[in-house]
Order: sequence, then structure tokens, then C-alpha cells
Amino acid sequence: MDIKKAVLSILDEVLSLKGRSDGFTLETPLLGAIPELDSMAVVALITMLEDRFGFMVDDDEIDGAAFASVGTLVDFVEVKLAA
Repeated sequence: MDIKKAVLSILDEVLSLKGRSDGFTLETPLLGAIPELDSMAVVALITMLEDRFGFMVDDDEIDGAAFASVGTLVDFVEVKLAA
């Protein structure tokens, strides 16, 4: 499974980016850089990640650092999948 590709697809869907995520790299900043990624979108994003990858995210695991960039979000998903 290509986790980066799946995460980009989820970002595009949840944030209604209309394909803009196709140009994102692991270094692309997210939180604070993409206006569509507000607090409500973070909740929707977490829910979609849980559904798509089959893991649960506890409230104490949610921190802005996980949403700093595409790379940090991919790393977060990889850690959750390995747990």
C-alpha cells in the first residue's frame, strides 16, 4: 500500500482540494499553510484516516506536529499502522 498516495487522496477528498494535492510532496506544509485545513477539517481528516486505515486515534495522540506537513502526517499514519 502506498501510504503517501492514500494520505494525499484523503487530504484532497476531505479538504475539497480538487486535485491540488497531486502536486504535494512530503515537504509540503499543511497546518497554517492550507486555508481549508481548519480545526473542523482536522477532525474530519482524522475520522477518514481511521476509516480508511482501520486504526483508532486517541484524543491525547492528536497534536499539531502530526499535521505540520504531508511527511509528518504520513509518518503519523505509518506509526499508527505499525502499532
